[in-house]
Amino acid sequence: MNQSRGDHPFLHLVDTLSLSDDESLNFFSLPKLNDDRLSTLPYSIRFLLESAIRNCDQHEVTTQHVQQILEWTPQAATDASSEIPFKPARVLLQDYTGIPSLVDLAAMRDTMHRLNGDPKQINPLVPVDLVIDHSVQVDYSRASDSLEKNQAMEYQRNAERFSFLKWGAQAFKNLQIIPPGSGIVHQINLEYLARLCFNTSGMAYPDSLVGTDSHTTMICGLGVVGWGVGGIEAEAVMLGQPISMKLPEVIGCKLIGTLSSVATATDLVLTVTELLRKLGVVGKFVEFFGSGCACLSVADRATISNMSPEYGATMGYFPVDHQTLNYLRQTGRDEKKVAMIEKYFRAQGLLRVYDGTQADPLYSDVVTLDLSNVTPCIAGPKRPQDRIPLINIKSDFLSCLINKIGFKGFGLQLADTKRKATFNYEGSSYTISHGSVVIASITSCTNTSNPGVMLGAALLAKNALAKGLKVLPYIKTSLSPGSGVVVDYLNSSGLMKSLEGLGFFLAGFGCMTCIGNSGDLDTAVSKAIQNSDLVVAAVLSGNRNFEGRVHPLTRANFLASPPLCVAFALAGRIDIDFEVEPIGIGSDGNPVHLRDIWPNKSDIESIENLHLKPLQFSACYKAVSIGNQRWNDLKVPEGVMYSWGNSSYIINPPFFDDMQIEPPQINNLENAHCLLNLGNSVTTDHISPAGKIAASSPAAKYLLDKGISIKDFNSYGARRGNSDIMTRGTFANIRLVNKMASKTGPLTLHVPTSQEMSVFDAADFYKRQGFDLIILAGEEYGSGSSRDWAAKGPFLMGVKAVIAESFERIHRSNLVGMGILPLQFKRGESADKLKLTGKEQYSIAISEIATPGCNVTVKVSDGRQFEVLCRVDTEVELAYFKNGGILQYVLRKFLKK
Repeated sequence: MNQSRGDHPFLHLVDTLSLSDDESLNFFSLPKLNDDRLSTLPYSIRFLLESAIRNCDQHEVTTQHVQQILEWTPQAATDASSEIPFKPARVLLQDYTGIPSLVDLAAMRDTMHRLNGDPKQINPLVPVDLVIDHSVQVDYSRASDSLEKNQAMEYQRNAERFSFLKWGAQAFKNLQIIPPGSGIVHQINLEYLARLCFNTSGMAYPDSLVGTDSHTTMICGLGVVGWGVGGIEAEAVMLGQPISMKLPEVIGCKLIGTLSSVATATDLVLTVTELLRKLGVVGKFVEFFGSGCACLSVADRATISNMSPEYGATMGYFPVDHQTLNYLRQTGRDEKKVAMIEKYFRAQGLLRVYDGTQADPLYSDVVTLDLSNVTPCIAGPKRPQDRIPLINIKSDFLSCLINKIGFKGFGLQLADTKRKATFNYEGSSYTISHGSVVIASITSCTNTSNPGVMLGAALLAKNALAKGLKVLPYIKTSLSPGSGVVVDYLNSSGLMKSLEGLGFFLAGFGCMTCIGNSGDLDTAVSKAIQNSDLVVAAVLSGNRNFEGRVHPLTRANFLASPPLCVAFALAGRIDIDFEVEPIGIGSDGNPVHLRDIWPNKSDIESIENLHLKPLQFSACYKAVSIGNQRWNDLKVPEGVMYSWGNSSYIINPPFFDDMQIEPPQINNLENAHCLLNLGNSVTTDHISPAGKIAASSPAAKYLLDKGISIKDFNSYGARRGNSDIMTRGTFANIRLVNKMASKTGPLTLHVPTSQEMSVFDAADFYKRQGFDLIILAGEEYGSGSSRDWAAKGPFLMGVKAVIAESFERIHRSNLVGMGILPLQFKRGESADKLKLTGKEQYSIAISEIATPGCNVTVKVSDGRQFEVLCRVDTEVELAYFKNGGILQYVLRKFLKK
């Protein structure tokens, strides 16, 4: 709080929580409001209320804000008057998105020094945890030494980045770094970092957070309120700024019944994703309730909460209940702390009880799902919301081959669907065709946090080996769990050997295949795919399967449970009807069907009860806190200011080069050119640099000019601390469809010369000619992972505005945070309907924008004009925009103190 306790307007709500005869804590008590409306509020809204009461300073958070939240109704206001501030208790980062945040903080220290401020003021003001988990790649697989080799490569490639992060850990206060090889950020958050209840100077308050990764929402399965934001917004929270947000609608998802013996948590989350996507929950909270919740473990709930971005919600929240407390004990949390958590949540009326004594809160809308109706399924081939019942996968894939190009189509001619390719691999001949599986990976935070599905996969592998089944040797199989605990219980149960027997050797602890760190396929396999132009498949237990994400050569990518990843690896193809076709031929010469080897649910539960112990978690995270040999041996510079040096990974970004103490004058756009004319569902995977750096790309030319060889390029993700490379990699996705280009890929038309060139080269050409740029786009612009470079890259290219039919929540916020104006076509209008080609020039009176959500006139060079909606949604965002961005706004606040 920014004021003395005596000045606090809600001091009368402070109550005492007695923990023992000699220990007690204070807390701001919601029940002491004595307001009947409290019991009707969704639990997630009660968290916002508690935060507003506790942080009320009559400046950033006022009594009016508290009243707005208390007056929440199922028809919550959606205009700017419903704007509220939210101050999360902490911030969570991963290294891909975290490094740019720390680079920016280091650059802000430089700017403070240049403008005669105190650099040491630039520090996180709330606890920040950064987990290094996105840098490891599947360079080696299907061998017992894969883990060691991949980790050695990880350090070899990323020593400069890791050294910078280690410097940050000693230079900045309130910053904890979890070293590489520890696991995946969201699983570590769930198993180790989550506090549930803070105790700061004798004041108790609930854990809450924002993170620079969309799947931060996984923690909501544990009863912690949290969601993903852009790195820009996260940096502001670190520096004490509240998040400005609209009071959300809350959709109640009522779960009833129980899962069948063959359905997994993965099948459930894919069903939930499809259901909620169809309902439309973008920008809303989803809160789960109903008798079905009581029988879902925290691991199952976390699986559902993890994929909130896939169904479009800000978060999918499960209130704290008996399962939460059981999980805390199971994961080795201190019993005294667990008792304190239970007392606090009971005292606040935040503990959910499923015994019929509590009335359900009111919700904006309610949708019901009977868990008993969930059946085995996968999702794909290009989006996580496109669920396919397992019994339909063969017919669905064959239809996709000949459907016109789109989310469910590859546009092949019927005659081309029979294409095959034969190649030699390790002395034997193999043939692949459309639908052949070339990558099968048990990976990501979504599923490897769940012992039920992990043990299920291992048991299926054991049963398959007993039948004499094998996985074809050219299929790239890998296991990259979210924490070391997974390996402990797999080894303890003896089941790791079964996974290894099918090629699923431990490849690393981190976000690997799901983020695109899948490594290279064998050269012979790659050539066979490319030479015959085959639509081959990857199957992964992840949460994202957008085009070009998993691997450039796997055009069909499917999300599946870990057991089904093993099953499809055994089958070797995606176009199989498991109901009637055998998965393989056993050693006895007889066909083996999937049902013959599918694990028994009671066996899975027995093994979990026997081999998953709290001591495993305690031992694992004790080792994490100590650090590993490679991390501890890293030499780093010291000091308040970072010595930038000549690194090709970390450079001083140009965001603050021209910044002065007073905000600049905002200039109107005059005759701006259109850089890109894009369609619907352009994701941050299309915009933000990710994956491999193509040898012919502008980023590659930059690196080669620096004397860096192709073998040392590393990935875009690893080089996120180099703004020169990231700008060159913006819009570099090979699947980008730009209506101004003659073919798919990172190309556009430079209108003045009528030349087609790379997007970066065109932007650079326009910049040298003195032209501002805009982008035209369709629906859901910026969906996908919360990547700050999807806003930073366009900003450095010279993009001043994006005119889209609709925006993804986080990306819209990031655009504002970088000083790019998000503008939305009026309902029923679009670039196509207005017959805009992108070859026109556009003028927009940006300086006249005075209120959030106002109408703005766009003038076209051909004499037409049309109105759009300004998607600067709040007064705080307007202040950010007028300052040139959120970080400039914060810096000026520090300088003026």
